[in-house]
Amino acid sequence: MAPGTVPLNIFAWNQKLTKYVKDGQSQKAMQLFQQLQREGVRSNKFTFVPVIKACAGLGTLEDSRLVHKQLIQSGYVVTWNAMILGHVKCGQGQKALELFQQMQQEGMQPDSVTFVGVLNACASVVAIEEGRCVHQQIIQSGLQSDVFVCNNLVDMYAKCGSVEEAWRVFNKMPSQDVITWNAVALGHVKCGQGEKALELFQQMQQEGVRPNSVTFVGVLNACASVVALEEGRCVHQQIIQSGCESEVFVGSSLVDMYAKCGSIEEAWRVFNKICHLEMWSLGMP
Repeated sequence: MAPGTVPLNIFAWNQKLTKYVKDGQSQKAMQLFQQLQREGVRSNKFTFVPVIKACAGLGTLEDSRLVHKQLIQSGYVVTWNAMILGHVKCGQGQKALELFQQMQQEGMQPDSVTFVGVLNACASVVAIEEGRCVHQQIIQSGLQSDVFVCNNLVDMYAKCGSVEEAWRVFNKMPSQDVITWNAVALGHVKCGQGEKALELFQQMQQEGVRPNSVTFVGVLNACASVVALEEGRCVHQQIIQSGCESEVFVGSSLVDMYAKCGSIEEAWRVFNKICHLEMWSLGMP
């Protein structure tokens, strides 16, 4: 520290770290953390929150290992899960899988949150073989009936293109919620099976499962893929009744569906309505 400089307390260090991470300057955050250590400032648990996010933003496994080691030395119970989920959130699925391997090599047992993070990592990098291995670990851990874990298993298989395996997990679940149905329906859309996705949309409602905005986006994509204009109009009516029409992703999917089904006039009507709603929400006439 330069002569005459007033030393920062840990609260001020934490504020600076958080600001760097919030501004997307992960490298500067890590440099600041290293400076903090050089100057002998004792970190607290709030220091490590932005530092973990900075590691995830940089995607460097070595930094992650060093930070995790310091967490252990500091006596804070964390967070392999936070590290894994942070890397997944930042699009570093392969790094998350490496961390998953490392945590087990160091004798740490994964829990349901770990498995959810790793399944998301597998889905993000289309690593179906790794996903199958994780599935076996889930069974061995006795978590194969955990709805939260199973929803992510279904999603992983669907996003990796194995709808058949997604269905096997789906059918073994003690119960299915809208998230489960969305995962298999979107899997069929991704695999070019739009008609099957539309059938599932009808079936889920017959079974009393209420669609949400994600469901509507998926079914509109299915309508667009098979040019099912009448079905798309019926879905549009349901969207209006559910109050989801003003949601950006739903509105955009409606415009896309009408355009791909050849009804440019209806696409424009939805587009203009969305623009009007956005202007109204901003207080514009």
